[in-house]
Formats: sequence, structure tokens, C-alpha cells
Amino acid sequence: MSARLALYKGNGQLGNAAIRWWTASIYSHCELVVDGWCYSSSVMDKGVRRKRVGPGADEISLGGDHWDLIELPWADGAAIVRYFEATDSDVYGWPSLIASQVFNRNRPTEHAAFCSEWCMRALALPNPSIYNPETAGVQCRWLTDSWARRQAA
Repeated sequence: MSARLALYKGNGQLGNAAIRWWTASIYSHCELVVDGWCYSSSVMDKGVRRKRVGPGADEISLGGDHWDLIELPWADGAAIVRYFEATDSDVYGWPSLIASQVFNRNRPTEHAAFCSEWCMRALALPNPSIYNPETAGVQCRWLTDSWARRQAA
């Protein structure tokens, strides 16, 4: 099962603009993509959810100029799906978002996560609540580059 990190850089709504401004980034949301499904935690969907990749109304279109995709050859797609199954009923993580992103306190909330926190937890990376979409992308690119260098050696 291949995995990718999808970073949203479209205009979106007011919340997207606020996240881009606060993080000084072009990205305002992230998803993990595994075998045609997007996994994340979303304000619009009130928490953890999965959506099929595609052009339909209840799908996520990853085409066009709205998304950047990072291949994650080091990631375990099956583990991401298992993590989704374990957290599917979790709500959106407003408390940890505010604590970690606004007040710089690493305070994860049980049974709740914001998008980048959920993605980094699903990838089993340490301190997942410290990431925003931009820093999640930076970390994943670094891990992918490191993985590629090890494979080439």
C-alpha cells in the first residue's frame, strides 16, 4: 500500500486563509492518501474521516493546482488505515490546535486531532501536535530524501 502526503494550497475558506497567515505558509490542510482514499481530521467534517479521491461531491479532487503531493515510500500504508480504523470516531482537535499552534504548548487531546497532528500520528512520528501542514510537509520531504539516500547506498 503506497502512501502520500497531500498538502492543500487552494484558497478554501476563511479558516484556510487564517492558517496560511498564522503559519506563514502556502498550505492550510493536509491529508494522507492511501490506495485512492484520503485520510485526515477535518473541521468541515467535524473530525477524523476518510474520503475517496475523485471528482465527485463527496470526494477529494487532488488534481489541478490546489494540492502538492509528497510520496512517502518509507510509510506503512496498512498502518495508516489501521490508525484510521482506531480513530474514526475522534472529533476535530480544537484544544490541541489552540494549545500547540497558538500557545506553543505540546498538549495533545485524547480522541481528538487537527489535520497535521492526525497525519503525523498515523505516520507514527513523535510529538505530532507540534506540526502544521507546512512543517509536516518539510518533515515528510526530509524523511523521504533520507530514505532515498539509504536505498541508494
